[in-house]
Amino acid sequence: MSPVAASALTGFADLAENGGGHHHSLSPYLTGFGALGVLLILLWIVTRFNRD
Repeated sequence: MSPVAASALTGFADLAENGGGHHHSLSPYLTGFGALGVLLILLWIVTRFNRD
């Protein structure tokens, strides 16, 4: 195994052991509704350009 792959594998293992890297300042509701809002805006933009 290459040193780069071993280093990446070690980093992923550390991330998994430490609770998945969750940050306490990120609200799941804020993140989810923000992503939903962005997707709805993109959907609206795409439908405006898709007029025949």
